[in-house]
Amino acid sequence: MLGWELPPHNSGGLGVACYHLCKSLAKKDIDIEFVLPYDSAEDHEFMKVTAAMPYGVKTILKAGIAYDSYKYVYKDGKIEWHDIYSQQAGYEAAVDALSDETDFDIVHAHDWLTFRAAMRLKVKRDVPIVLHVHSVERDRAGGNAGNPMVREIEEMAFHMADHIIAVSGHTKKMIHQDYNIPLENIEVVHNSLEASTIEPLDQDNTYRYLESLRGQGYRIVTNIGRLTIQKGLPNLLRAAQLVVQQRPKTMFLIVGSGEQYVELIELAAELGIGKNVIFTGFLRGKAWRDAFAISDLFVMPSVSEPFGLTPLEAAGYGTPSMVSKTSGVSEILYHALKVDYWDVDEMANQILAVVNNDPLRDQLTEGAQTEVFKMSWSKAADRIFDIYDHHLRRKAVAV
Repeated sequence: MLGWELPPHNSGGLGVACYHLCKSLAKKDIDIEFVLPYDSAEDHEFMKVTAAMPYGVKTILKAGIAYDSYKYVYKDGKIEWHDIYSQQAGYEAAVDALSDETDFDIVHAHDWLTFRAAMRLKVKRDVPIVLHVHSVERDRAGGNAGNPMVREIEEMAFHMADHIIAVSGHTKKMIHQDYNIPLENIEVVHNSLEASTIEPLDQDNTYRYLESLRGQGYRIVTNIGRLTIQKGLPNLLRAAQLVVQQRPKTMFLIVGSGEQYVELIELAAELGIGKNVIFTGFLRGKAWRDAFAISDLFVMPSVSEPFGLTPLEAAGYGTPSMVSKTSGVSEILYHALKVDYWDVDEMANQILAVVNNDPLRDQLTEGAQTEVFKMSWSKAADRIFDIYDHHLRRKAVAV
């Protein structure tokens, strides 16, 4: 298994999805060696975690919102700085060297950063490669073309793959449109949520100021995620302006960091809603959980969202969601409001419907929780086990 991150060293949902998928696959007596581009001190008893680092490197330190800057510290004391592009090239070479001393039957690679390494192993070891697509470059570029080098890697990998897994029908369609891959060659395996991962809340909520405002009749609308062009936050703030005009006692809690952080703060001020919007920066743990729990509505207005785990997590912590129609989670979460990411007026209308109507909020929450607590990663693991089995049987017949 080739992956770029695992909790707690994750910048988003990719590492979370990999972790829970592997945990479920391991229950099927699959031996997993998860190969990361850095050394992880975390102990995962259900799989072996290996660091693939260039020769002579002692430590790799990560920096940046999405770990897009890397500091290499060599055993002889030398230091090098790498961007994410040279880092994935170094990962490819390190995985290649690691493969000389590792036995494996199949390679399962997650997203473009690991695809070059997967292609090299396919050629070198003649093993099936399964590419798991959590996003494509057009997603990450907010609907634009994005980086041509990344697109080239994705295109080559998709055409070399033995099997392509997309996390949603939305992503499957984009792979087909952008890279001319036949639809029948792409299988959708939706992400999921384990009810056991929803940690109990305590009565001491982190956001005492917001609790006080709720006691004065305020309602809280929250977004949690990276502040990037892909996530559609400017449209949410424009909708927030319309909401505040009609219901001044509405607060917007924006949790996360990213390249749009300063831009969004300035936009809130320009729209005259600065006193109604709180930016927390990146959060983990209790403060992250409490941001869901304090809220009356969670909003994910993404321009393009391959899946989107946060609405499922919001439901787990007792909060309903409004999601953009261009999100994978909208394909499986039925008790959620759904809106076009560009329709600011309708976004405002739906937010107002919830903050002005507690029974509607409670009905949406109850329905979403019923759905979410029936979900399990085991179904996704069953599908992927069958994919492995198919390709290994086919290879055995060919031999």
